[in-house]
Amino acid sequence: MNLLPTTTSSDIQEAQPSLAVLPIGSFEQHGRHLPLITDTAIACIISHEIASIYPVHLLPPITMSCSHEHAGFPGTVSISAKTLYAVIDDIRASLARSGIHKLVIVNGHGGNYVLSNIVQEANVDSPAVSLFPLGADWDSARAHAGLVSVRHADMHAGEIETSILLHSARELVRDGFADADHDGGSRPFLLVQGMRAYTETGVIGFPSHATAAKGKAVLASLADSFAGHLEILGLK
Repeated sequence: MNLLPTTTSSDIQEAQPSLAVLPIGSFEQHGRHLPLITDTAIACIISHEIASIYPVHLLPPITMSCSHEHAGFPGTVSISAKTLYAVIDDIRASLARSGIHKLVIVNGHGGNYVLSNIVQEANVDSPAVSLFPLGADWDSARAHAGLVSVRHADMHAGEIETSILLHSARELVRDGFADADHDGGSRPFLLVQGMRAYTETGVIGFPSHATAAKGKAVLASLADSFAGHLEILGLK
């Protein structure tokens, strides 16, 4: 699986896209059956799906982000919220200099809370930036794909993430996911205590229910939902 776009400068000059798509992932533990790059891979898979349908300028991913709640597990690397903010702000400025003033951030990691603030601030004067997928987009995709679990319970390395990778990057999924289910409960103090307080394995979710067919259906639903983000940005 190639996570990077392969377009040339000439391709962009010819297409003249008015919207850029920026995948943002993370480098954090995902239990024993999924790699540290899981969120980055999923953000890229969703972004490539979008780029195969809509005329967008697909950017390479930001591969490290705000994963501090996973610090208790080996391999996890984080950057600060202010660093992530600054990088995205610089990317937006660079895009604007090239004539692209609309951006969709495709977020693969739920812990990137700062992205909501970035989007809020960017849209004060007029619609310019959207965050995708939103909770409603994920819920629609879960329903469309017939997932057994619900979003809160299937938070991390569970049914939906494993399904997407089984469909699009089977080589990234290790054996053992069928026996890795873990219910992390309500997790009221996740931001204080981190993931270790709610899971010993790093999994909160139900990967045993994952299938490639569900992953394919999830991506199809998300591609459909993306049209609403184009519309709200005035591009449809």
